[in-house]
Amino acid sequence: MATAAAASRVAVSVPVFGSDRGVGSSGIKASNNVSFTSKSWVGGALLWEGKATWSRHANKVLCMSVQQASKSKVSVAPLDLESAKEPPLNTYKPKEPYTATIVSVERLVGPKAPGETCHVVIDHGGNLPYWEGQSYGVIPPGENPKKPGAPHNVRLYSIASTRYGDNFDGRTASLCVRRAVYYDPETGKEDPSKNGICSNFLCNSKPGDKIRLTGPSGKIMLLPEDDPNATHIMIATGTGVAPFRGYLRRMFMEDVPKYRFGGLAWLFLGVANSDSLLYDEEFTSYLKQYPDNFRYDKALSREQKNRSGGKMYVQDKIEEYSDEIFKLLDGGAHIYFCGLKGMMPGIQDTLKKVAEQRGESWDLKLSQLKKNKQWHVEVY
Repeated sequence: MATAAAASRVAVSVPVFGSDRGVGSSGIKASNNVSFTSKSWVGGALLWEGKATWSRHANKVLCMSVQQASKSKVSVAPLDLESAKEPPLNTYKPKEPYTATIVSVERLVGPKAPGETCHVVIDHGGNLPYWEGQSYGVIPPGENPKKPGAPHNVRLYSIASTRYGDNFDGRTASLCVRRAVYYDPETGKEDPSKNGICSNFLCNSKPGDKIRLTGPSGKIMLLPEDDPNATHIMIATGTGVAPFRGYLRRMFMEDVPKYRFGGLAWLFLGVANSDSLLYDEEFTSYLKQYPDNFRYDKALSREQKNRSGGKMYVQDKIEEYSDEIFKLLDGGAHIYFCGLKGMMPGIQDTLKKVAEQRGESWDLKLSQLKKNKQWHVEVY
């Protein structure tokens, strides 16, 4: 059985290239309080390039492919980031935020994706450590229009990297941000005055720009690591994939001495079409390397049909594998949901229907999952 824990290790020097939860992983408004086809060595660093022109932007942010050196893992530092017993919480608050620096902003999606999603790498200098599954608050520049003279409200964004960041040195964090654009329903034209303030600030940022951060915050989406052989079922829509990218890099890409994953990670990702897939090359690489430890199912609403002939959403994929999912939950699996809050009613309805078909009470089952700390939800 090929496990992530069984992989060999290698140290690699890797370069980083360069909607508001007011809207969420693409922003929640908070209150003020690659198939990689070629490789080359440049200055001792391993660079990977993909095939398609547009996908090169997405490939760059991966920093390195897990396909390198066949089942090798990347050394990370500083390892004292593993020593804390509790996650860092609210190290920096809205009244005294931390000023960090933008490293890079890269478009993640292809030309046929509805809207734009960007991967934003931020240099915090090792001064704003976090754990996988936590969020940063971002305070965009300018004044709050509802409170003249006061700064904008904090927007929360799920962190899309491990605690070591995309450069594996503990000095950066990455955000997955969908640009929030408003179109007038009558004219169909964009109204910049109503666009998401924070998401547009982030997507328009340039290397070297300053950014004010708060946090980190959140405990509900922390990756439980007491059992390295546990099962983790991750269900995401769009930028809700952010925390799961962090989980999966920790499980399959990084050489973390205290965490040798040998369980099952199962990702369900719902997006509009193939061009909208986020970090797909990374996830596909894990699938090829660790087929016994990773499963990856995509719901493409504009390209796939469900069993009834309608659009394929994540809840349809869940129903497709419902018997297996329920058995895994009965065996202690953790299940996570992240994305737009509109995803949850359909998913809950599907799970309730499946439970009833199995002769179970969904309300009782959900209560038990929450009691056992198997149920993790972060929606915006």
